[in-house]
Amino acid sequence: MNGTSPPVEQLIACQQVLMDDSTVFSIQWMTMPESGVAGVTPDLLFDRYLAYIRRFTRSLVRPKVTDNGVEFRLLGLPVSLISFASPVRSEEENRASLSLPISGGLLVLAGQGALSFLVEEAAGGVRLTLRLAHSRPLLLGSAPVSPLRKFLYRFTQAHIHKVVTVRFLARLYRQLTGCAARARVVPVRVCQGEEL
Repeated sequence: MNGTSPPVEQLIACQQVLMDDSTVFSIQWMTMPESGVAGVTPDLLFDRYLAYIRRFTRSLVRPKVTDNGVEFRLLGLPVSLISFASPVRSEEENRASLSLPISGGLLVLAGQGALSFLVEEAAGGVRLTLRLAHSRPLLLGSAPVSPLRKFLYRFTQAHIHKVVTVRFLARLYRQLTGCAARARVVPVRVCQGEEL
């Protein structure tokens, strides 16, 4: 025996749908034991996510915090791919969240929707969630969405968002627990709509 244990399997729940109003809903989460997430807040998820976006894209996409919110800029140019207004924080008894309202950018049709980071109690531990809701990607155009636009979005932006988020959560698990993890994506059904 070499003394190393095999990586644990970390389940990551995922759903991406095109809603009836032609907006996108995407959610990914993992549930961790409470011992592994002591002190974890939505702000920590947000900060780690911004750093991961830069790392994952090899600095092609550079999140920049501004006086008005956050911009995802391409190569640091003054053009924003996606802009978010200042964070909106909320805290309840067993749940805390940080939401970034979408305010504009080249990749969205209109300033609609929000990207949210949630930390909440769940059966078996603490659930860490990333949720994108009511977003209108430019690639989908306006309603009704054509089959070609759905196809292009599904295999470009939707796929990239899912890969980035799943890998981010798997990396976060390793950082918080110190254990290697093999992510396994588990489909869930949170919202009704056309699966992407």
